[in-house]
Formats: sequence, C-alpha cells, structure tokens
Amino acid sequence: QEYLVESGGGLVQPGGSLRLSCKSSRLNLEFYAISWFRQAPGKEREGVSCISMTNEPTYYLESVKNRFTVSRDNAGSTVFLQMNSLEPEDTAVYYCATDLLDYCSGSPEYWGQGIQVTVSS
Repeated sequence: QEYLVESGGGLVQPGGSLRLSCKSSRLNLEFYAISWFRQAPGKEREGVSCISMTNEPTYYLESVKNRFTVSRDNAGSTVFLQMNSLEPEDTAVYYCATDLLDYCSGSPEYWGQGIQVTVSS
C-alpha cells in the first residue's frame, strides 16, 4: 500500500489545465513538506515543485514557473499542483512524495504510485 495517493491526471489539450491532488491515509501531510516529481518516457525523473510545511517557501522547476502552482487545502492534508498552460513537454507520470521533514530536502523516501498526465491534441 502506497503512503501517498495522487489523483486528477488525464488527457488535456495543449494550453489546457489540470489540478493534481495528493492525499494520504497513513501520513498527516500537514506536518511535512510535499514534493511533486515527474518522469517522461525515456527520461530521468525530475523534481517539479515542492511546498514546505509552512507553505513557504515553495520551489519550482524552471520550465514550469508561472504555469504551475503548488498549494495545500486549509487543513493542510491535501496538496495540490495546479497546472496551467500545459504543453506536450509536460506529458509524464507525476508523483507526489515526502521525506517526513518540514522543509524541502529534495530526497523524499515516501512516494505515491504516480498518475499519468498527457498533453496532446
């Protein structure tokens, strides 16, 4: 059983939007920094974004800045990745992850199963 569960992926046309969600029934996500990673076919996994426990600071991959926004719900138990102006290059399996720290360390140990995002016309 995965520690984290992603939802909200799917197929979208270029220029469209999707919102991914990350939840856990085994962890209290409000206490931890949560990262989003992605892996495209034939490419290495890369970090996309991260939000610390206190919601600041946040971090973004350069190519998604000003298009993607990471946030939490008021309870802190769900983390979102709002993806706007999607491009075919954003096509990948997206994962949320944490290392049970309150800051973004870049080396999470606990992962979701991943969810497919496909940007295509």
